[in-house]
Amino acid sequence: MILASLAILLIIPLFAMQFTNEVRLILSDSIILGILLFGTGLLCELVMRKVKSINGRLIILGTILLTQFVVWAELAVGIFVSPFAGCWENKVNFQNTKHS
Repeated sequence: MILASLAILLIIPLFAMQFTNEVRLILSDSIILGILLFGTGLLCELVMRKVKSINGRLIILGTILLTQFVVWAELAVGIFVSPFAGCWENKVNFQNTKHS
């Protein structure tokens, strides 16, 4: 059920691109989105099947979802300015310029 929901989430940007220029995904964006969503979904499914304790499930699932959100935020907008999102060069260039 989780994986079917994730497949629908992958279709939403494709649908939105048909009606607006605000959404522009290239193939690599879609691949990374798919890996991120399906990886998170598979991990959540694994936790739901293997961990019997409700508290254990909540802690592990919360950690997985928080990690997925942080990675998504970094890839989407470069919130932490890391080389992971391709922002490192811009930060270095910005720091090396002198402000008048």
